[in-house]
Amino acid sequence: MVPTLLSRDDRNILRDLARKQADYAALPVMAERKAAWYRHNDLQGDRPMIQVETWTFENDILPPLRCQSTAAQDIERQMQRAILNHECIDDDRVVSASFDIEWQRTFRLFGLEKEMVHATDSTGRDLGYQHKHPITDLAADLPGLGATVRGIDREGTLAWKAFVEELIGDLLPVRLANGSPGVSLTQDLVHFMGMEAMLYAMMDQPDEFHSIMDRLSTDHLDWLVWQQDQGFWFVNNGNDWLNQGSQGFTRNLPRPGASRIELADLWGYMDSQETVGISPDMFGEFVFPYYRRIAERFGLLSYGCCEPVHTIWKDYLSTLPNLRKVSISPWCDEAFMGEALRGSRTIFHRKPSPMTINTDGALDEEVFAEHIRTTLRHAKGCRVEFSFRDIYTLGGHRNKARRMVEIVRREIDRRIIS
Repeated sequence: MVPTLLSRDDRNILRDLARKQADYAALPVMAERKAAWYRHNDLQGDRPMIQVETWTFENDILPPLRCQSTAAQDIERQMQRAILNHECIDDDRVVSASFDIEWQRTFRLFGLEKEMVHATDSTGRDLGYQHKHPITDLAADLPGLGATVRGIDREGTLAWKAFVEELIGDLLPVRLANGSPGVSLTQDLVHFMGMEAMLYAMMDQPDEFHSIMDRLSTDHLDWLVWQQDQGFWFVNNGNDWLNQGSQGFTRNLPRPGASRIELADLWGYMDSQETVGISPDMFGEFVFPYYRRIAERFGLLSYGCCEPVHTIWKDYLSTLPNLRKVSISPWCDEAFMGEALRGSRTIFHRKPSPMTINTDGALDEEVFAEHIRTTLRHAKGCRVEFSFRDIYTLGGHRNKARRMVEIVRREIDRRIIS
């Protein structure tokens, strides 16, 4: 429900924040960063990009909310997040020149609700959870699965957009936008049936496993195409978020002369963290065909999260012609992937180990620097970006994130000079 009235104090707070975000977005350094991202994502860059994902530790660094109403707090928090990296970290994140709103979407596979039980840490922060599993026996439950529910609340979304525009639109443009559509079929399956049951089903019920993977991929693709046909997608080739901690600036999208935005004009994102325990051959038989049918529809693809991709690179991932970024996680063989990606059209998207940062004390600068140097050695000749994720605490050292970015830049400069 869109509120009808905000207090004068709330309005003033939000307008001040909107003015600040617009001023930051207009800084010369933001134009420089945008140009660097375009060169990087279009495979013409001359140095690695750096970005820190902050939502996991934002409570350590964001100021307290000042607004009183829930609606005003939602707007306030979004603008705080938009300027956080510039004010506190100074990485390559570009402050957005707009207040972005996504369509209010409903997508429930098989009509099932994903029920979760949450747990909090000692500070009350929501940190852990587990899923309840509605599928207990794949062979028995598969025939009874319902239709997937999908829809977009156009009226509610546009009403919210109009409300925000009236409030701050004269200071900060409000736009409908979307990041990269993300699809993780095996994550859906684990949420529905659990990891152990999913892995056993590949061996004990292979036909049923293929059936549900076919159903998952079909329903996801139908949902993506339905949004395309209804005109709900916006090209994500600018200051648009890519799911694994990156930005979408590129001149390779959309297709030249495209009359409407289709999946072929978008960045997409996929991962399969849940299949790290199976062999490459099993991945090729039970998983990859269903991923490929979706992946190949996107204009550009960013793949992977925490899973080590080196085991499935040669026979599977490397065959995707639109793969522009691949995640090199702490569990990945950096040396192997450096050799594989050297001179290629796929970016070495490095996620450094958060364990060098997730400590109660100050940053061990030499240990961290050597961790970065190792990546730069292995990835020599590759297009590289650093995406810092899964940092859950700064351990009371508010400046830790800024300092680690400074060290990465220092090591990059040393590598370039040498």
